[in-house]
Amino acid sequence: MLALATALMLLAPGYLLHVSPRFAGSLSGGVLGIAAAVLMVVVLLYPAVKHIGWMKAKITSTISLGRLLALHIYGGLAAAILAILHSGHKYQSVLGIALVLNILVVIITGFIGRYYLGYLGGSLRGQQALLGTLRSAYDRLAHRLGRQSRASEPASDVPALELIEAIADVEYSIVARDAAKRIASRWNGIHIVSSILLYALLVLHIGSGIYYGLRWLT
Repeated sequence: MLALATALMLLAPGYLLHVSPRFAGSLSGGVLGIAAAVLMVVVLLYPAVKHIGWMKAKITSTISLGRLLALHIYGGLAAAILAILHSGHKYQSVLGIALVLNILVVIITGFIGRYYLGYLGGSLRGQQALLGTLRSAYDRLAHRLGRQSRASEPASDVPALELIEAIADVEYSIVARDAAKRIASRWNGIHIVSSILLYALLVLHIGSGIYYGLRWLT
């Protein structure tokens, strides 16, 4: 996955080194464009199965949502790479530039939603478990110190202060991670909106290609 994402990020600004104005309209360019469009339709299977009840019940009995998500991720990356190759790095039309930029937004927001939010969620769970352990240790220490004080035994409060500081640090870390998760979760909405826009631009791109292609033939 990382290799595909790296390849995409390297290919996108490739116009700085290479431009092929006629490649998109060639046979090879057309095949790449069709393959990219087909993959962009295939990756719609995951959100459709996830949100449509009857599809979810029928398809997940054969293919798990996890595998469909993997298809969604890898298919989306492959489609983006094929689309960039199809363009021949000819970023001259407004529609073409909008498509390329939108593809990058979809990929980046999808990566944030899939991996960064997952990382934050796992980190939060780990911090919350650590906080529970520290609080339990503090409660045991407080109980022991209370018994020592009733028995008029000298008791040091240094371990208690260290535990209090550790608890405060973990609580601050949890608050910071929770805030970061709330901010990052908004990227999922951006991912959905940019994906809808991508398919609208794709329809316009295909329609303009057919229209001007038929005019050229006539």
